[in-house]
Amino acid sequence: MDEFVLTGGTLINEGERLDQDLYVKNGRIENIGSGLSSVYPNSKTIDLTGRLILPGLIDDQVHFREPGLTHKACIHTESQAAVAGGVTTYFEMPNVSPPTLDSGRIEEKCSIAERDSLANYAFFLGASNENLEEVKAVDPTKIAGVKVFMGSSTGNMLVDEETILEGIFQNAPTIIATHCEDTPMILANEERARMKYGDSVPFSEHGKIRSREACLKSSSMAVELAKRENAKLHVLHITTEEELKLFEPENPRITAEACVHHLWFQDQSYSTLGSLIKCNPAIKKASDRDAIRQAVKDGRISILATDHAPHTWEEKQETYFNAPSGLPLIQHSLLLMLEMCEQNCFSPELIVERACHAPARLFQVEDRGYLREGYWADIVVVNPAENTQVKNSQLYSKCGWSPFSHLTFTNSIETTIVSGQIAFNRGEINLDCRGKRAAFSKDRR
Repeated sequence: MDEFVLTGGTLINEGERLDQDLYVKNGRIENIGSGLSSVYPNSKTIDLTGRLILPGLIDDQVHFREPGLTHKACIHTESQAAVAGGVTTYFEMPNVSPPTLDSGRIEEKCSIAERDSLANYAFFLGASNENLEEVKAVDPTKIAGVKVFMGSSTGNMLVDEETILEGIFQNAPTIIATHCEDTPMILANEERARMKYGDSVPFSEHGKIRSREACLKSSSMAVELAKRENAKLHVLHITTEEELKLFEPENPRITAEACVHHLWFQDQSYSTLGSLIKCNPAIKKASDRDAIRQAVKDGRISILATDHAPHTWEEKQETYFNAPSGLPLIQHSLLLMLEMCEQNCFSPELIVERACHAPARLFQVEDRGYLREGYWADIVVVNPAENTQVKNSQLYSKCGWSPFSHLTFTNSIETTIVSGQIAFNRGEINLDCRGKRAAFSKDRR
């Protein structure tokens, strides 16, 4: 549809709830107000009485596995899962095969997304011990940011040389996003676990092997580097209460995020889910989960994301050291956040701030992340009166399983609109929908 009016719903946007209509034309929100169906009588009117209307989520941390790992997932399948979950824009990580270590690889991935992605997209440039000059030269308007693995990773993606790290923090022309775990500490913990358990290490040991000390040491180093070099730093997937002391509420230069699985699961969950919730950094204690929830509320955690990282079911059935880390999450991230609202952990207004507005501001995304006149029409419609039972038969991620298969969510995602196109509606995917490449402001240092 070239133009339409959404009427009867409640907008949740910029800390307010408004009973107003939205008029969408040529992909953008042209008018927000009352009685718009009569103002635009020739446009299709969509009655959303009883529904919540939110900006589409911006997920700044996903692994869609393309190129090179498409037996697990690909941009086409995972973008379907994204729009089914209310995510309209994603930023994809560089640890694919070959890794995204130069601007040419960025453009190759954008070409795939232009052809196949139902959601809007951008990609991180990966840093390594060998590509500092690529980091210095990259166009900051063409990438989501620079991703630094300050800990274990796959392929040639671990940055552990101090002079290279300093060079990245001194010269990166845009925001630096870090995965923070100390590899030597983890390797020592793995050796101790092997000595105790042999090859039969229980998954409940994962939080001890990928330990809180390893996270804190690496996160502290990243924050120290950012302060010293006046770099713009975003620390991904915080998992420990101790790390939260590194961040100040709404600090625009040094920020942190939480992922939905670290807000939901805790170490007791390994007893029933085992490898299915093995992820890096690891899910830790209930007290850590609760502290992270509090930090989301007080602003020390400014962004909510997924770290969506699918692996095949067969891969996840391996023993501890062979089972890969990562969970498929994007189809249910908003529903999980709203479930925490039902439990009085958060409010929907706070969820919209942390999952829509804040990533748009931090990454300086142009014309997305808000319900505003002139902005792209990235919209998700939530039905609070309809439950969602998680079924494998209704999953869009290529891996075909979910860590939430035992849950029924209180709300449902009814409709997702991407750049003015209806991408998902009442359980049906519009395979003709195509997202757009996210645009970023020029001065992002």
